[in-house]
Amino acid sequence: MAVRQSEAEWKGSLKEGNGRMRLGSGAFEGAYSFTSRFESGTGTNPEELIAAAHAGCFSMALSAGLGRAGLTPTRLQTVAKVHLGATDAGPTITQIDLIVEGDVPGADAATFQQHAETAKKTCVVSRALAGVSNVTLEVKLKESV
Repeated sequence: MAVRQSEAEWKGSLKEGNGRMRLGSGAFEGAYSFTSRFESGTGTNPEELIAAAHAGCFSMALSAGLGRAGLTPTRLQTVAKVHLGATDAGPTITQIDLIVEGDVPGADAATFQQHAETAKKTCVVSRALAGVSNVTLEVKLKESV
């Protein structure tokens, strides 16, 4: 199987320092800082990258499951919202919301919901993030015309 890598460099103290994160493929490189992670500063943060990875993985897993059922999605649009909260253990990812809208000819709402639930449980990133106790799922199937 594949080995993927990314890297980060941090310079300075936690609150005054800053860093850069870079995907191993070179497809993304961005700055991050205390304010971009814990406040509303400019730049990216690890949780945003986790959200992107989760949305991408979930979408692919859902497409695969639908495909095994003989359904081919025209489009799957997934948003992942990673909640960073304060706990006794320190900053913690407390919840992840997956919101998916699909255009899947031949699928009804119940079938789409079932495949989305399976994808939520089985995608690689979901399994890697199993320590996050609250992962919610909101599903919307577009009506085929």
